Amino acid sequence: MAFNIPRAQHERLLLDDAPHGDLTTETLGVADRPGLMRFVARGPMVAALSVEATAILEIAGAQVDLRVRDGQALSGGDEILFARGSASALLRGWKVAQTLIEIWSGVATSARAIVEAARAASPEVAVACTRKHIPGAKEFAVAAVKAGGATMHRLGLSETILVFPEHRAFLPDESLSDLSARMRAAAPEKTLVIEVKTKDEGVAAARAGFDVIQAEKFSPGEISALVAATREMASPPLVAAAGGVNPSNARDYALAGARLLVTSAPYYAPPRDVSVRIFAAAPS
Repeated sequence: MAFNIPRAQHERLLLDDAPHGDLTTETLGVADRPGLMRFVARGPMVAALSVEATAILEIAGAQVDLRVRDGQALSGGDEILFARGSASALLRGWKVAQTLIEIWSGVATSARAIVEAARAASPEVAVACTRKHIPGAKEFAVAAVKAGGATMHRLGLSETILVFPEHRAFLPDESLSDLSARMRAAAPEKTLVIEVKTKDEGVAAARAGFDVIQAEKFSPGEISALVAATREMASPPLVAAAGGVNPSNARDYALAGARLLVTSAPYYAPPRDVSVRIFAAAPS
């Protein structure tokens, strides 16, 4: 699963780690000696950013044979990539590439766990990850989420409409119906989403014409009650469960009738462990 992350992003990561070269390798006098490098999964994981790690190693000057695809489920001992090149190239790209795979494969692995738990109960349910990723790492977050089989909830504020209670604090006297009608007229091609804190708020928002009711920190039982209360409407809304969704409860939310699970949990998953071994090679 290739993702179009600009080459400048890869170059920036390398420059950040070695802005003026690799002093240790240069001091040892081994920069031009040929070598081999192998990345191997130490345990179960979903591969992510392996394409980007390959690009980083190639920019550093190595030749890389990528053995997996992003989104592939790996077991301990599975080889991720094999690289050859000068010691300078391998050692310069090593840690940046390894860390990139480890961190974002953790995100992908967690996202996959939520997707699989939810779809085991309801095959049509979607899992969407929020924009609460590490600031400045949007491209990597999107790639990892997609590798895990989930989608992005919102890529930013510019193209989606999601009304929070914090927005409504500035409009205390405007009804939900008036708000919905005004926003529909201003952006007729957009889906109207609103976050609610209670079932009654959700029902009122659905009656006012909102397309998606994002139920914040509802229990599965509360989701079920909201779904039941809106199911017979002429245009029933899509009910999204948000806040606290994780692999242990995704199945319960799917069974409760939520058609979308909104989560930030994958971003807090521990990195996966990737073993890296570097060998000296015979001169060609």
